[in-house]
Amino acid sequence: MGLVATSVLWIAITSIMCIDVIKAHDGFVSCMNDIIPFVNTSSYVFTRDMPMYSSLVSSPHNPRCSNSTASKRPVGIVTPNNIVEIQASVRCSRAHGLQVRVRSGGHDYEGLSYLCKTPFVIIDMRNLRSISIDIKQESAWVESGATLGELYYSIAQESQTHGFPAGVCPSVGVGGHFSGGGFGAMVRKYGLAADNVIDAYLVDAKGRFLDRGSMGEDLFWAIRGGGGASFGVIVAWKIKLVRVPPKVTVFNVYKDMDQHTIDVIRHWQHKAPKMKNELFIRVLIQYVHNDANPNISVQALFNSLFLGELKDLIPLMNETFPQLGLKEKDCLEMSWIESVLFLAGGLNKTTELLQSNKTDPYVSYFKAKSDFVTKPIPQHVFVRIREKFHQQKLIFMIMDPYGGRMSEISESHIPFPHRSGNLYNIQYLVKWDVNSVRTSNEHIHWLRKLYKYMRPYVSKHPRSAYVNYRDLDIGTNPQANTSYLEAKVWGEKYFKGNFKRLTKVKSKVDPDNFFRSEQSIPLHQD
Repeated sequence: MGLVATSVLWIAITSIMCIDVIKAHDGFVSCMNDIIPFVNTSSYVFTRDMPMYSSLVSSPHNPRCSNSTASKRPVGIVTPNNIVEIQASVRCSRAHGLQVRVRSGGHDYEGLSYLCKTPFVIIDMRNLRSISIDIKQESAWVESGATLGELYYSIAQESQTHGFPAGVCPSVGVGGHFSGGGFGAMVRKYGLAADNVIDAYLVDAKGRFLDRGSMGEDLFWAIRGGGGASFGVIVAWKIKLVRVPPKVTVFNVYKDMDQHTIDVIRHWQHKAPKMKNELFIRVLIQYVHNDANPNISVQALFNSLFLGELKDLIPLMNETFPQLGLKEKDCLEMSWIESVLFLAGGLNKTTELLQSNKTDPYVSYFKAKSDFVTKPIPQHVFVRIREKFHQQKLIFMIMDPYGGRMSEISESHIPFPHRSGNLYNIQYLVKWDVNSVRTSNEHIHWLRKLYKYMRPYVSKHPRSAYVNYRDLDIGTNPQANTSYLEAKVWGEKYFKGNFKRLTKVKSKVDPDNFFRSEQSIPLHQD
């Protein structure tokens, strides 16, 4: 075929595609107007010809994904104010052959809550963020568009002795966080966020509004850790609040990554998962600029929350983890809500900050990967990690201990399976400031090499990963109707033996596979 003929063919194909998008756009908007004629659609449906569209189309939390050229631009962005508008969005999307992406906080590590390769609509939950606290019943209803910070702040406004065991990043939306499991600094005492969900409201693929009773226990099981976006639009969650003491104790202990510190990390691996459930000590290894001594530019931070007073923490540490050398001067007593800010890096900030998105420490170009550790990693590996960290300036390795309550809960209790036998979770995170294709590829390639190096020292058969640290490198669905065997490649890394049950639930509640993405739960096949 000649160059001119090829060009003419490409122009014709492009024109057809544009016509299809216009038809889908017009049909979707018309459908929304027909279903909800008493509301001006332009107040909550934003299309490409409207000024608000460009500010809504991407998420600020990972510009790497927002600048993706692999995704189409959405036909429309719906910011519903109620359940009826969500139901209409689902029904009209189906009627006009559009996919749906559901975004609560926009923190999906690979942007799957707002990116799609086929014509699609984003349902952005930003207007559905109400929180209702019932201290007498020790429960709360929270809508999926609310952030963790807003939830924590609302609880503290009602009680200084209640909290909720979810993540340490306050700007994360509860919708995605809860549906992937959700762990934070109280994970050893109370388990995951999803372990403490007791009801939910959901709009399914047929546009039906369901609660726990009407959705059934199988679907309720699936959305608590199995990734809710595969099953419907989760509107709100009912959660069980947990007790916290009036005063908690926190500390940060920074150590240069020398041989002594590597030995302290060796002790941490053995002891952190076995400590008193009220004590959570995580380790963050990071590169730091050091003009005084360029040879020591890698640092380990021991970052902790103790659900108790300082007078009880020091003797406990002296008995169980004396290698850290914790002193009273390293520690601070504060309320639980103040500890939320401390763990988010917001010491000396007011708790009102939790009601904004300004607490997010990871607003940059980044790529992340994850692992679970079942046997202590040898010391020589940390020596090599220290050497590797000199090759990157914005690199983090975050190790969160498990044990405690996590070891008491069955791995099939909810889809999140990483329970007894896991010492800790690792998140590898590389960040960069200039987002050229070459720069991005260099940083991502470096992270992949680090991940490859760690293979012998982490979980095996499968090499497990955490779904809330989304990673498309571990496998994707190659087509719309991906087979169970194809998806099993990545699915068992996130969910292990629970993946099969998730596919059976999917087949039952969404047999047409309407809610799908590169890593959505596929239909089950015998």
